[in-house]
Amino acid sequence: MAVTVSSTSPTTGLLTSMGVGSGIDVEKLVTTLVNAKKKPQQDQITNQATATNTELSALGQVSSALSALQSALAPLKDGSAFNARSISSSDSTIVSAGSAAGTAAAVSGSYKIDVTKLASGLKANSGAFANANTAVGTGTLTLAVGGQSMSLSLDDSNNSLAAIRDAINKSPDNPGIAATIVTGDDGSHLVLSSTRTGASNGFTVSSSGGDGGLAALNYDPAASSGNALSVISAAQDAQYSIDGLPAHSASNTVDGAIDGLTLALAKEGTSTVTVANDGSKATSALSNLVNTYNSFVGIYQALTRYDTTSGSAGAMIGDATLNGISAKLARVVSGAANGATLASIGISLQVDGTLKLDSDKLGTALSDGGAKVANLFGGDGGFSALLSGQLDQWMGDSGVIAGRTKDLSAKLKDLGDQQKVLDSRMADLTARYQAQFTALDTLMSKLNSTSSYLTQQFDALTAAAKNK
Repeated sequence: MAVTVSSTSPTTGLLTSMGVGSGIDVEKLVTTLVNAKKKPQQDQITNQATATNTELSALGQVSSALSALQSALAPLKDGSAFNARSISSSDSTIVSAGSAAGTAAAVSGSYKIDVTKLASGLKANSGAFANANTAVGTGTLTLAVGGQSMSLSLDDSNNSLAAIRDAINKSPDNPGIAATIVTGDDGSHLVLSSTRTGASNGFTVSSSGGDGGLAALNYDPAASSGNALSVISAAQDAQYSIDGLPAHSASNTVDGAIDGLTLALAKEGTSTVTVANDGSKATSALSNLVNTYNSFVGIYQALTRYDTTSGSAGAMIGDATLNGISAKLARVVSGAANGATLASIGISLQVDGTLKLDSDKLGTALSDGGAKVANLFGGDGGFSALLSGQLDQWMGDSGVIAGRTKDLSAKLKDLGDQQKVLDSRMADLTARYQAQFTALDTLMSKLNSTSSYLTQQFDALTAAAKNK
């Protein structure tokens, strides 16, 4: 670094520095020199990282589009889109129907359901007591449903109407009986109810030992006498017929009476349950397939487009992998499967590479209950298998998309490592420059001090010479 001295006058030839001696902004100078050194390598890393990230993002778009296409094929491949059924009831206030296993299990047809009785649970109440805290009696109270029972030991500490209610409801051995207290004008009544409907789920209540007061709660429907409880509603099975065939059920929800259907009996009367083919699911699935395919085409075109006006190019223009995927998909959808084409059901390939769905033609193709369209997509030679086979190759763990993505991720990691090395080298260079220029700045400060001293001495000599 050159040191300059003003030539106008000995008294004005002082050295200057940033803060001390040199007059140069050392920090700015160091930053400029380091940036100049770093720029070529930094530009290379930045440009490669930008290009890699752009390609990785583009592959992500392709992967998402192909994954969506796989999902769109699923209901066509397993046939569920073509097995849909609609289930209706002529009077759902009497009988409604559904299919817990999916409507595909239900067979098309109409079934006349005549409900003559609804299933109910046994409900009975005791005689009136003064209030809920009135003692009933001591001894053992046994309540049973079918082969299960619970026995309650009651003494003077826990034999009130309320205490008996709580003991029944809280017993871990409760076989299926709920207890509550209802209070009317005549007093409080213990009300017992089966928690399950059906004739086999009625209960019995018996008492033994103690003071005999618990006999006020005895009940056995098979006994001709001695019942203290009054029946509010009897335990009974639902009685109904299907197309004239009689049947019964302990519950008002009936499974298995008709293949694939669950019947919900709501009141006595007659209703017709109808199961019919439902082409709406197939139409929806095929529309989704067309839209999903067209979405891939749109992404492909955007990634491979070249704009002659702006000179901008898509992120994957000329990419052999993407071009190969697009070409293969186009060949499959424009070809034949199981002896027919997609065009035969109203799906045609357009000039721009997209698919177009003719709803009327598809509706006609589905008019046979979906058999024709299901055959077109089903089996090892169907469109579902042909498309899925290609997609699995591209999208699998060892597929081309995964391989490209893995390579690009590895490249980004390598560029990150290069960035760390470059940053470390530049940090060392910055420290070295700062040390060098700081030392120079210190030297300049000393030279400035010497210059000031010499100037003072010259001025003193000049003044002394003038005085002589």
